[in-house]
Amino acid sequence: MGAYGVGMFGFGVLALLLFVLASAWVVVGLHALLLGRMPGKRLPRLVRQPRLWGAGAILVVVSGYARSPSLLAVAFGVVVLGHVMKSR
Repeated sequence: MGAYGVGMFGFGVLALLLFVLASAWVVVGLHALLLGRMPGKRLPRLVRQPRLWGAGAILVVVSGYARSPSLLAVAFGVVVLGHVMKSR
């Protein structure tokens, strides 16, 4: 049982951590998409287009569930555009 039991426990902890991170990513993305602003003090200074960033953030998680690398590339592009694109 030695190493096998610890490995499965570690895998479970890693899976739980990834689930929590993905959930937090979706919550922040929905916040940005629906409200048009970023939560916290640091994120509003880093993101110029919150709605675009939020749409990209949600697409990142959707592409993970769909297992689509091309959708993931598009999603990261949209997130980057949310960071660099200036508002009018």
